[in-house]
Order: sequence, then C-alpha cells, then structure tokens
Amino acid sequence: MNNQSTVSDTKRNFYSQHTRPINSIYRRVVEELMVEMHLLSTNVDFAYDPIYALGVVSSFDRFMTSYRPEADKQSIFVALCESMGGNAQQYRTDATAVEEFARSMQGSDIIDWIAHPTADGMGAQLATTLQSIASNPKFKYSRLFGIGLFTILEQAAPDLLKDEKKREAAVLQIAEALHLPKDKAQKDLDTYRSNLDKLVQMEAVMADLAEAERKKREKRAQAKVEASVAAEAE
Repeated sequence: MNNQSTVSDTKRNFYSQHTRPINSIYRRVVEELMVEMHLLSTNVDFAYDPIYALGVVSSFDRFMTSYRPEADKQSIFVALCESMGGNAQQYRTDATAVEEFARSMQGSDIIDWIAHPTADGMGAQLATTLQSIASNPKFKYSRLFGIGLFTILEQAAPDLLKDEKKREAAVLQIAEALHLPKDKAQKDLDTYRSNLDKLVQMEAVMADLAEAERKKREKRAQAKVEASVAAEAE
C-alpha cells in the first residue's frame, strides 16, 4: 500500500468493496480494526508475517462471531484486507497454517519452541519468521502480532493460559526471546482476554434480546390468528 494513503482512503476503499450496511453494533469493531491495520501498513518498519495474519483473523472472527447476516462476514473480511492492499486469502491461509502447527505441539513445549525455533517440518516457515523477528532491531511490534502469539499459545496449551502466573511467565519468556516490549505485550494480551470475556457477556445479552423479540413476534402472530378467528365467528 502507498505510504501516502490516508485512513480516509482506506475507509473509502473498504466501503466501495463492501457496499451493504454494517450492523451498527459491529461497525466500531470493524473500523477500529481497519484503522489499526492501516496505520501498521503505512509504517516504514512494518512487515506482514503469518503471526500478524493470525492476530488479524482471530480478532475478526471472534468479535464478529454473532454478526448477522452471516453471509456478509466474508465480504467484510475481504474488503478489510484488500482496502489497504492485502490479500484476504493469504491472511486466512497463513493463519490456518500457524494454528495447525500450534495444535501439533505438546502443550507448553510451544513456549520453548518459540524461544528457540527449529526450521524443520511444518513449522519451518514460522521458525524462519521468528528467527527474523528476533534478529531485527527495527521489528514493528503490534497488538495484532501479540494476539497472534496469544492464539498460538491458546491452540497449543489452553490450560496454561488459565493459570495467571504461568501465562505471565510464558509471555515474558517469549517477549525476551523475540526482543519484544514485555510490558506492552503483557498489557495487550490482558486487554484482549478481557475483551473476549466482555464479548461472551455481550453475546449472551444479544441472545436474550433476540429470544425476547422472537417471543414478541409469536405473540403478535397469535393475536392476529385469534382476532381473525373471532371475526369469522361473529
């Protein structure tokens, strides 16, 4: 993407590709992610990598889980990636490959592997990425990259993440090995986990509202039927 491109350009590109209205509850989620990705894409030190891709995909999929109409989610994601010169299929393919590798690891072994990656087997590309990051003093860390790391841990060692001390120790070890800003990485992951908890609560509220609306529709329909029967009986 041209570094002179503005947020307004990106938004214009997005809405020219996804032309349907976005549910107001989710518009802020989409636009905040869009702005974050735009600012990274125009940063001279930023470089796309599969862990960042996993962070983008995980963020989008989790916060858009209950979006309706369901069919619009793919169009929104494609427009989100391509509005700033990205390739939505590449994001999905790279994210899936990283997740599959993470699931193939034995629990907490993933932490040592990230700290000392070996370029063999299905993790070869990821190992190369991690080695490059660790040796790059200008690597542009981002919240989305942090979420990608969190998702890797989540796939490989979900039980570890439930233990606060072990989780913090894991983040610290990884941050030190990759030369990432430790405090920022920890804060980003804590905020992300908190937002996921809020998302679960929001989805429960939305489910209750949907159920209440369904009952109202049924009640109105029943009232119409009863009124019609009464009118015919007169």
